Amino acid sequence: MAALKSNLSSPPLATVAASSRKHFSVQVLAMELILTALVVFLIFAAPGFASVNNLLNVLRTISMLGIVAFGMTAVVISGEIDLSVGSGAALGACITTSLTAALAPSLGAPLGVIIGIASALVAGGLSGLFTGKVKQWLNVPTFITTLALLTALRGIANMITGGYPITDLPAWFQFFGAGNILGIPVPVFVYLIVFAAMHLLMNYTTFGRAIYAAGGNVEAARLSGISVNLAKTGPLVITGVLAALSGVLLASQIGSGNGTIAVGMELDVIAAVIIGGASLYGGKGTIWGTFIGVLLLGCISNGMTLMNVSEYEQYVVKGAIILGAVMMRQYLDRR
Repeated sequence: MAALKSNLSSPPLATVAASSRKHFSVQVLAMELILTALVVFLIFAAPGFASVNNLLNVLRTISMLGIVAFGMTAVVISGEIDLSVGSGAALGACITTSLTAALAPSLGAPLGVIIGIASALVAGGLSGLFTGKVKQWLNVPTFITTLALLTALRGIANMITGGYPITDLPAWFQFFGAGNILGIPVPVFVYLIVFAAMHLLMNYTTFGRAIYAAGGNVEAARLSGISVNLAKTGPLVITGVLAALSGVLLASQIGSGNGTIAVGMELDVIAAVIIGGASLYGGKGTIWGTFIGVLLLGCISNGMTLMNVSEYEQYVVKGAIILGAVMMRQYLDRR
């Protein structure tokens, strides 16, 4: 057994992440080429696509999605799934706006907003921690736990607001989601910061390599001395926090908080992760691949809207893209 542990100790931490990136280089490269071809096509086919205002609008829109997708990438690589991110975003939005509206008049708007955002992020982290602990203690699949949270969290969000939008917010609260810095939407800066942080976490830290190892082979990771529970719970907590952060930005963008924010976000988030090359079986995927997947989905949605493609037809196109990405993933796995 000691020899087995010795043989298993180094590969998961030292080589799993590197081999995963190499294995996915073909699919990510294919997605990069598809994205480039798509952009060129839309420049000529979609009226106004290449305008500065439209491109900034695309970046603002995908930022909310991408922030959550980066966390979801880590969850999927760990071999788990989180279906509650849309509801988590709604809960984060409702907590932030309700506390801001209640505390801003007495404590001052800045402090009220800070307390609201901090509370939302804590709630998101606790949601992810709950999912991880249920998995650890009762061995309930995260698919089931987060499916239950998908309904429960949105119910809590509506209980906080009483079913009505919260709009009594400081005027400058909208700066976080609708404001600009040097002409660039504020959410884009948050999106890039989260991207950089998650890229560094997954590729240059022991914890990131542990996530790859736990998702690739649980037993080998455990024999190597890796805390599998931490490697699986940590990404869920991170994703819960990022979902709440995205909800705060969404509430700021529209100037109100309500329980209907981010309905269906979980499907777009998972789609971006799959398109980016991550395997739902765990152990494989990259943050950069998800970055490309988010851009691809954003350009497709925006382009089809500009070309007056109906919403129902857009669903068909997105479904075909997801299916194509999965088929490419399966083909690469067989190779």
